[in-house]
Amino acid sequence: MFNTLLESKPKRKRTVGGTVISVVAHTAIIIFAVYATANARIAEAPKPNQENLKFVEVKKEEPKPEPPKPEPPKPEPPKAQPKAPPPAPTPPAPRIEAPPPPKGFQVLQAPVEIPVSIPQVDLSARITNEADFSGKGVAGGSSEGAAGGTPGGTGTGPALDLSQPFHEDQVEVAVSPLGNVAPTYPASLRESGVEGQVVVEFVVNENGRVAAGSVKIVESSHALFTSSVRTALEKMRFSPAKVGGTSVKQYVRQPFTFKLTRS
Repeated sequence: MFNTLLESKPKRKRTVGGTVISVVAHTAIIIFAVYATANARIAEAPKPNQENLKFVEVKKEEPKPEPPKPEPPKPEPPKAQPKAPPPAPTPPAPRIEAPPPPKGFQVLQAPVEIPVSIPQVDLSARITNEADFSGKGVAGGSSEGAAGGTPGGTGTGPALDLSQPFHEDQVEVAVSPLGNVAPTYPASLRESGVEGQVVVEFVVNENGRVAAGSVKIVESSHALFTSSVRTALEKMRFSPAKVGGTSVKQYVRQPFTFKLTRS
């Protein structure tokens, strides 16, 4: 392939002296590098600018004194509650003055039952007037009576005002019921087993009906009982009271009792 070979340079043999010199030289370089590195100064970093700060103490503003709070208004002393007016006293029953008897005479009536004993003498009784048996005038009247008087009158005062209501003890014939229906027992109270009573006052007029607006509830144990009684009173009928044979108004006080039948 290649007919001609290039001649290589001849290798030189190192001598002992050269090797020593090389070692010494390299050692010196290393020592110098170490020394130079050890004595090298680190570049000083730039120092920051120092500012001289002075802190000034700022005085706090003293809080302004709060304005004095207005004193709360003093509570007014409780006003004295006005006393309820006392209930109006019940007007006394009007005094009934019997109408004068008619001008006439008394009629003797034979006794139905003949007494078997001597009757007691009433010394306070009115002395019999012989003029009352004259037979003149109206039968059942009196010698001291007035023309047009009322039979049976006593003549002790003026004629009565028959338009005013009377009490039971002021009439000759008191009010009496005529087949009245009883108030209906409220269903809800019956189912609950509630019993009670209602006391009412009302006026029965000359026609035997309860006068409108005259019903007054004196006592009631339940409002439903009261309503039932009011409804019943509108349907009730009475025989009116009588004075001198004339129908008049009369005050009536009546209780209505609601009681369940226990089985």
